[in-house]
Amino acid sequence: MKVEFIDFSEQYHTIKAEIDVGLKKVFEKGNFILGQEAKDFENEFAKYCETKYAVGVNSGTDALYLAVSALDIDVGDEVILPTFTFIATALCISYTGAKPVFVDVEEDTYNLDPKKLKAAITKRTKAIIPVHIYGQSANMKEILSIARKHNLKVIEDAAQAHGATYKGKRVGSLGDVACFSFYPTKSLGAFGDAGMIVTNDDKTYKKCLMLRDYGREGRYEHKIKGYNSRLDTVQAVVLSAKLKRLDEWNRMRNKNVSHYCELLAGEKDIKLPKIKKDRTHVFQTFAVRVRNRDKICEAMNQQGISVLIHYPIPLHLQEAYKDLGYKKGDFPIAELTANEIISLPMYPHMKKAQIEYVCHTLKRLVKTYRT
Repeated sequence: MKVEFIDFSEQYHTIKAEIDVGLKKVFEKGNFILGQEAKDFENEFAKYCETKYAVGVNSGTDALYLAVSALDIDVGDEVILPTFTFIATALCISYTGAKPVFVDVEEDTYNLDPKKLKAAITKRTKAIIPVHIYGQSANMKEILSIARKHNLKVIEDAAQAHGATYKGKRVGSLGDVACFSFYPTKSLGAFGDAGMIVTNDDKTYKKCLMLRDYGREGRYEHKIKGYNSRLDTVQAVVLSAKLKRLDEWNRMRNKNVSHYCELLAGEKDIKLPKIKKDRTHVFQTFAVRVRNRDKICEAMNQQGISVLIHYPIPLHLQEAYKDLGYKKGDFPIAELTANEIISLPMYPHMKKAQIEYVCHTLKRLVKTYRT
């Protein structure tokens, strides 16, 4: 049996009729940039996230960069983030000239460990970026408490957590500003690159609007030095159709995870995800931990099962950030996780037989490569 890591075919057929109508309207009107459909989607997404405002941009990376810029973070400032995440979380800080400061993660959730925050705070610290890794919120109560005590801004990197909740509130509504990616593989994915910034703060909202569109208010009135980073109308049509179905798709993901966990339960050499009681997990990524990960990953692919590794090298060990002076052993939980983590196939329309084949193969290989 062949099992793709992600299969979009059934999802596409679910929304095809709606997006065909929507795209036809856009093509006929020709409002490809900042069209009405894009504005409508911003309003829909803000409402979904339980925030006042949303600003569509051209990628999740730009969402992070513009959010950091909107908070006036600049050269000489420091921003704290987990070392176990995609590099875009750090790059958005570097683009401003500020310094990324890495901290370790929790062993059970792989999210930023609040207990490691205090030691990383200096007089130059301006913000914290918790990453809701794989689809489950970070411990926002403790993070926000520390941030408020030290007068720090909190930027949620919610690129992997569309629709997740923390203590009954939507991810994206918890910090000062939040950023989402709509990369095609996300739980809410576009047909290309796209992203969104959400916030309840009027000042941040207005500045992000200017930053994404050349720093202007009127057509030729440029108040600040901005960028060209706008969510195009075509992608908004696709995303709007998908947003209506996101909660149902997230429920389907959780149903698939329940089947995975049922089949893998009791396997002492396979560490399953930990879901905290005060939050929900949307499982954009279903990641487990195994020893001899690289051998198992290669063997799984040879058996027709597409698996990936998110993420094999923590940011403090990336060559791009060697100038910061971190070394192996600085963040042991992140390093151990990076050596053992493996992402199994996950998408809403997976079949039980596919999950059963993945689990049967994984259990067999874990025994084969047990040390």
